[in-house]
Amino acid sequence: MTPEILAKYAKEKGVHLLGTGDVIHPLYLKELQEKLKPTDRYGIFEYDGVDFILSGEISNIYSQGDKLRKIHTVLIYPDFESVKKVQKKLAPYGSIFADGRPIFGLSLRDTIEIVREVSEEILIIPAHIWTPWFSLFGSNSGFDSIEECCGDLGDEIDALETGLSSDPPMNWRLSHLDKYTLVSNSDAHSPTRIGREANVFSKPLDFSELRRVLREEDTSIFLFTIEFFPEEGKYHYDGHRNCKISFHPKESKSANNTCPVCGKPLTIGVLHRVEDLADRPEGFKPEGKVGYRHLVPLDEIIADALQVGKESKRVRSEYENMVKNLGPELEILLEIPYEDLKGKINDRVFEGIKLVREGKVHVTPGYDGVYGKIEIFVKPESKQMTLF
Repeated sequence: MTPEILAKYAKEKGVHLLGTGDVIHPLYLKELQEKLKPTDRYGIFEYDGVDFILSGEISNIYSQGDKLRKIHTVLIYPDFESVKKVQKKLAPYGSIFADGRPIFGLSLRDTIEIVREVSEEILIIPAHIWTPWFSLFGSNSGFDSIEECCGDLGDEIDALETGLSSDPPMNWRLSHLDKYTLVSNSDAHSPTRIGREANVFSKPLDFSELRRVLREEDTSIFLFTIEFFPEEGKYHYDGHRNCKISFHPKESKSANNTCPVCGKPLTIGVLHRVEDLADRPEGFKPEGKVGYRHLVPLDEIIADALQVGKESKRVRSEYENMVKNLGPELEILLEIPYEDLKGKINDRVFEGIKLVREGKVHVTPGYDGVYGKIEIFVKPESKQMTLF
């Protein structure tokens, strides 16, 4: 996950503006300063034809309200100087050398205050806000509201990240989130994961424009987010990975949120948590919100079409040929007309892309750290959940 590799895969995926990740780590920061070149757009840097923005995730682990809290937050910086200032101010609360995502023993509210002392411009975006273990609303270590977590500084948050296990419609069920723009980032821990979720804008932006668009939720520029089917996220349902128990929230509640195999509490997933905190029914959409599109990564479509594992050489070969001859992955999945795809790629892969665009997929929901399984070509007798 170096600039060279990030740029290579960003081109393959069709991602034009990429977060650096891990920018607060001193050694990586030094590498980024050496390799990234400033562009004529404020706060945007370039490497090998790909635009970068300075970003990194931090982990806050602290006690509040007699409970251990664990929250991940993405910080996005306008320049290297502000990175260094935040680095210096946060260093007393944890080791900035220990991890690309450093752990700090202070509250998110106090972190926001420190960040704002450095700059009003730095973007503050709580990450994957529904995952059970490390998030703002996490069932095991989070809060029931932004106000409970951040107190008087809740308005300093620039956006909220939905995470892989939730999508905008799930978040729209909470009225107190209406004032925040929802973003979807890939949370890429390996280069092939780049672009699995993304944000689509109508034009290239500089840092100031990006911040304004997020703060104001300008839907004329912020067109839509690209989302996993949330069931594919690894914390959508409740369950126990070791016991192979996967429950819909209704099943969990009937079992008193207890695993029937080992008798221990279930890991409560995102869907359950949303149900607990929602004050609106399913299907509610507030006015003026950014739209969204559900996608399945191209390698998963190819693997399902060819009935082989997605890590196989055959999938990689088919993927590379498609990208070379047709264009980047996201263009293939979203934009290229059917008539320009049909006959130029494997017939079954073409049918898979068509089914995904139409939302006709079959899902086994993820739970307790196990990714959900998307199946596009399923026999009629399959008992998987079907989404249309």
